Amino acid sequence: MNNMELFQKWIDESENIVFFGGAGVSTESGIPDFRSVDGLYNQKYDYPPETILSHTFYMEKTDEFFRFYRDKMLELDARPNAAHLKLAELETAGKLKAVVTQNIDGLHQAAGSKKVLELHGSVHRNYCLRCGKFYDARQIKAMEGVPICDCGGQIKPDVVLYEEGLDTDTIRESISCISSADMLIIGGTSLAVYPAAGLIDYYRGDKLVLINKSATPMDRRANLLIQDSIGKVFSQLKV
Repeated sequence: MNNMELFQKWIDESENIVFFGGAGVSTESGIPDFRSVDGLYNQKYDYPPETILSHTFYMEKTDEFFRFYRDKMLELDARPNAAHLKLAELETAGKLKAVVTQNIDGLHQAAGSKKVLELHGSVHRNYCLRCGKFYDARQIKAMEGVPICDCGGQIKPDVVLYEEGLDTDTIRESISCISSADMLIIGGTSLAVYPAAGLIDYYRGDKLVLINKSATPMDRRANLLIQDSIGKVFSQLKV
């Protein structure tokens, strides 16, 4: 039995699947990741992306933050790929119970997934720091400079920046879903960013599937390792 046949067999047998994903899930939709050869960390800016996307930089150089944010983080024409669509299909079939994602692009929801736990927030939610009024991503994209609310307050994306903590409720629910899963599929993540990467420690089953193009620090822990494009792998699954 080859890897894909075993993967399909486990999918067929499982009734409580959780998917944990990172940037590699969205790169096939044209959204650049941070750490690949052609990712954002290897492009040239006045400051490295990890500096720009920090709480300190946001507070001290807000204009520059939003210039980068609009240019590189608001990829609003991106569409879900085969992985997003198949995961939504698995949820509809009652097999997939949750998607836990490090991505902020909303593509899982665009594909039809309902139970999506966004560890790092979403570009599609933006709130005035003064009155709390909601603004969507297209409104932020259309504004110039630092986005300002009708009330005069500054609008901040609901995105977890470097130096900021993850949402406690989201973490708690992610742990609950992963710890009760009978199958955990990890895809498109280097598993190098903590505390998010530490969530897989809560999985107690024996169907840990790791799908990633390159090696990760967790490869030896996987019950099944598939080093390939995540869209290609998921497009072959039958639900």
